Amino acid sequence: MSAMADELGWVPAPAVGSAARRTWPRTARLAWWLARRPLIPLGLAGVVALGVVWGPVAAAVVVTAAGVVLSGWEHVHPASFDVSAGRVMRGSWRSAWTYGLRWRASMMFAGLGGRFDGAEWIPRVVRVRAGRYVDRVTVRMVVGQQPADWERRSDALAHAFGARSCQVTLIPGRPGYLNLNLGREDRLRSVVDPLPIPATVDLQAVPVGVTEDGETWCLAISGGAHTLAAGCTGSGKGSVISSLLRGLAPGIRDGLVEVWAVDPKGGMELAPAAGLFRRFAFRPHDMVELLEEAAWTMSQRAERLRGVVRTHTATVGEPAIVVLVDELAQLVSYEPDAQLRRRATGALSLLLSQGRGPGVTVIAAMQDPRKDIVTFRDLFPVRLALRMVETDQTDMVLGRGARNRGAACELIPRSLPGVGYQLLDGEQHPTRVRASWLSDTDIDALARQYPATDTTGEGQVVIDLTDKARDR
Repeated sequence: MSAMADELGWVPAPAVGSAARRTWPRTARLAWWLARRPLIPLGLAGVVALGVVWGPVAAAVVVTAAGVVLSGWEHVHPASFDVSAGRVMRGSWRSAWTYGLRWRASMMFAGLGGRFDGAEWIPRVVRVRAGRYVDRVTVRMVVGQQPADWERRSDALAHAFGARSCQVTLIPGRPGYLNLNLGREDRLRSVVDPLPIPATVDLQAVPVGVTEDGETWCLAISGGAHTLAAGCTGSGKGSVISSLLRGLAPGIRDGLVEVWAVDPKGGMELAPAAGLFRRFAFRPHDMVELLEEAAWTMSQRAERLRGVVRTHTATVGEPAIVVLVDELAQLVSYEPDAQLRRRATGALSLLLSQGRGPGVTVIAAMQDPRKDIVTFRDLFPVRLALRMVETDQTDMVLGRGARNRGAACELIPRSLPGVGYQLLDGEQHPTRVRASWLSDTDIDALARQYPATDTTGEGQVVIDLTDKARDR
């Protein structure tokens, strides 16, 4: 037999030792997993004891009754079920099956595991926090791996674990570890109703919608937080703008915020909210003049504040100015008049590069994110990518690698306008968000209830002076 073993290249003792080395860690991990979830072995022991004492029929009846009670609880009051029994049951099941028995095969087929020197190397699951909407799985990477390896395989991991999406995030202070955020049920599937209007506006956090985690999604319009929202037609850019105006409404009424709006679509897009604007232009010459006036106002304010303060604080006398541009590409790329294009580009470049201190913030929307369309898009520290047509357009808006880090904008369905991914300057991972939806009736009521306050005595200025501009 020894000769036969030598001929086959198999030696019994090392084989037994190898099998033991493979089996022992798995047995130890299973024991540790059960020790951290004592309700599971206790429940199984109770069912077995019931079956021994009263018979298998009684045990089956008890298990069925427990399932009916839990199912009814979930349907009657899902909120309390999710944070108690639901969390325990989901965590136990997914730890055992999805991220337990299926883990090894998923890692091998995704190319994240392998063999070396006769041993199998598989990333290790450290912790599973299973939620109704998102599972967060903490993973210990194999030696030699880096997060980029996992980001490139995020789509494969999502399919392997039956998830809607997979986002890879780093764990600060823990090299060698990462989190897999696996989207389950889509919290953003339902339309977001208009958020409550705050009593006073917080320019550092203006509510505009909700995040995938259920938190309030806020945008800043102070401290140079210029925002670029990009998406194809029907992606929900209008929802972002109208939600932002709703959050700013108290400040607009009280004179702490002035909105200077530019609508290259002939005024049709922003006209319902015109009552909220201090300045409003919708013809080519007028729009460029408005941008240049905003740049001049910014420069004059900087002169007054030099040596006094470094950062502007909004007051009724010196309100924060929000320059709202509905279709940026029309002004700086599609406008037939080359001189107007240069003037618009120059004014916007000044506002974006120098507006932080004087309290002038640009909020711009666009459809075409190509670099040759808007050359200064890197000056926007806050970027929002809504539904896109092509895969590479996500990286054009959010930066290189954003698509691999989970921002699958081309997969956002048409039925979810206002859904997108936000990335702040300095952050590595985009946040999935959805803006609230306001009807035309809501916007009209908002403009009537919170009209722009006139702090100059000039009244609201709706610029429509094309003929005079041509005469000059």
